[in-house]
Formats: sequence, structure tokens, C-alpha cells
Amino acid sequence: MAQLAKATEHLDPPFAVVDLDAFDANAADLVRRTYGQATIRLASKSVRSRDLIRRAAGRPGYRGILAFTLPEALWLAEEHTDVVIGYPTTDRTALKQLAADEQAASRVTLMIDSIRQLDFVDEMVGTSRPDIRVCIDLDASLELAGGRLHLGPYRSPVHSARQAGTLARAITDRAGFRLAGVMSYEGQIAGLGDNQPGSLLKRAAIRAMQRISAGELAERRAEAIAAVEAVAPLEFVNGGGTGSVEQTAAEHVITEIGAGSGLYGPGLFDFYRRFRPRPAAYFVMSVVRRPNARIATVLGGGWIASGSPGLDRQPTLSWPRGLRMNPREGAGEVQTPVLGAAAHGLRLGDHVWFRHAKAGELCERVNTLHLVSGADVVAKVPTYRGEGHAFL
Repeated sequence: MAQLAKATEHLDPPFAVVDLDAFDANAADLVRRTYGQATIRLASKSVRSRDLIRRAAGRPGYRGILAFTLPEALWLAEEHTDVVIGYPTTDRTALKQLAADEQAASRVTLMIDSIRQLDFVDEMVGTSRPDIRVCIDLDASLELAGGRLHLGPYRSPVHSARQAGTLARAITDRAGFRLAGVMSYEGQIAGLGDNQPGSLLKRAAIRAMQRISAGELAERRAEAIAAVEAVAPLEFVNGGGTGSVEQTAAEHVITEIGAGSGLYGPGLFDFYRRFRPRPAAYFVMSVVRRPNARIATVLGGGWIASGSPGLDRQPTLSWPRGLRMNPREGAGEVQTPVLGAAAHGLRLGDHVWFRHAKAGELCERVNTLHLVSGADVVAKVPTYRGEGHAFL
């Protein structure tokens, strides 16, 4: 951290920094964690910088992009040949662009979880078009008590092997579509740390739920893939996320893992037992006043992450070490008071370093990422926002 701070001391906050040495180490570690049993499909929403997407996606062990909207996928497909969209789309303009562009249609795969979505595409672009590649989104949540208890993200209505096979048949029976793959995201495992601070009982409950869910999903996912492949061969079977690479890659039906957050190592990934990415992405604010000898106040700082509101959605103080937030104020829109021994020596204009709780959301706040290697700023690259794009 001291090297990063020294390399950027001439910059005026707010600004964002990516430690390239940590970024590259994290990229290599994601591949290592697959034990050669799957490739990594890079989740672009977790990076949101075209230059850094290129840097990671070109590494050995990476194959393809997992995008989050169709306009973004079309933009990335200008140079990447395999882009799967992680979520269904109803973007009429982008669908017409896809259907009118044979190269884009050969490179971009839409996400589908119902026949209604096939109907929507046909209504928007007609049937006189290149075949549109689609992927089935298989729900990976854990359902107990006959479905009355749902643990995991609410995503696809396709939960059973029978439902997956039925949708696969509907796709292959309809002109103008080509079934390319199946995806499932087990957010209750990949996106929930099993070493949360606080209650021992809570940690034990999370670990028990994840063990049960992993076992249930491995069996159900294998049955679903068998049902789909009885209808048509698949190019890929995608699963998991940064938090479950080893576990998901071990399933024999999985060919690739969708991951990207682990490249930046945001705050939410501090609470996993199985792995610990190196912090690589930061944002920096400056001290603007001293209310008293114990407190230094930083301008801004309240870059709160999406999701269920809680303390884990606040940014993490990284540098100088020994800082903590005032629990009555937290990270604020216009100011963030910081306490602790390190606050005593802070002067007006000094830099305070934060990590965002999530990965790519940092890039919605800044136009530029300053890339540091060793003790030097080696490049400045634009975020999506800096290139004038807002894909959400």
C-alpha cells in the first residue's frame, strides 16, 4: 500500500487505482483454482474497463466474456468472438442490431429462461434473420420444504431437469434459434462468504446451507444437462462464480466458470475460508477538515454497493492502516469522518484509500483507472463510463 500511495501522491482525489501486480496475481489464481477442470469466462460487469477486460481475457485459462446487457455485448463483440449475456434482454433496438449483423449474431449468445422470451425476439426482429444463439439459464437456488423456502438469487423459473429439457426442445424446434449452452449461478455459495464476522451460529448456518446446496445442485445440474443434451449437443456449460471456483469446477458437467470479481478483490471477498484475492482496486479521497484532534473528515466516500442494505455494503478503509469509520455516520455522500490512531496524524489534503464492497461498481463512479505496477503509474485507462457508455 505504501508503494501505491507514493506512486499516486501527485494526483488530486477522487481517483481510482488498480494495482496491476495484484490484478495479474488474482487472474492467475482464478485459473489455478479450477485445477485444469474448466476455463474462466470473464464476467465483464465485474471489471467495466475494456483495457482490463483485454488484459485478463487474453491470459491462458480464460475463454469468452460473460456480459450483462445486449448493448454491451454488441460493443465487446467488435473484438471478442465469444460473448454470452448473463441475463435476458428486452432491448428492442439492440435486438434489431443483433439480427441485422451476421458477425454479431455468430459471436453473441442471448440468455433465455422461458418460451416467452423466444416469442419476444421473434416479435421484435421477425424470423428472416441469421440464427440467434441462446443459452438456457438454469436456476441454481436451493429450494426446501416443497419450494416454500428459497435460498439463493431469484433468477430463472427453470429449476428441474424436466423443465430444462422442455425448454431445450422448444428452442431446437423453433426456426431462427440455436441452442449453444446452459448457465447456472449459485449465488448462495459463490456470492456469500462462509467466514462472516459476528455470530458463530450464523457462520455455522451459512456453511451448513452451502454444503447442502452444493450437493443438491451438483446432482440436479447433472440431470438437467443430461436432459438438455438428449435434445441437442452443447458448446458450454457455465456455472459458479469467484466464490465457488473449486467446488463448481469439480462437477463433471461444468466446462467453464463465470468469474470476474476476484480480479479486483473487493471488500465482500474478505470473508471466505477457501481463498483470499489480493486487494487490487481502490478509490482515494482527501482529508478536508479536522473537527477535533481525534477525527479527520474525508470529502465524500459513501460509494455504497448494491444489494440488501447492511454494513457489508459500505466501503472498506485501506490506508493509512488503523483507520475506522464513525459508526453513527459511516461512509457519507459528502463526508466520511474517520477515527483511530492513524487519524491523529492526518493533515488537510492527505489521501485516504478505500476499497469498494463490490468489484465493477467502482467504475460507475469514475471515468479513469490509474494503473500502478511496482512504484509507478504505468497507464491511465477509461472505464465504461469514461468511454461514454452506460450499459445498465
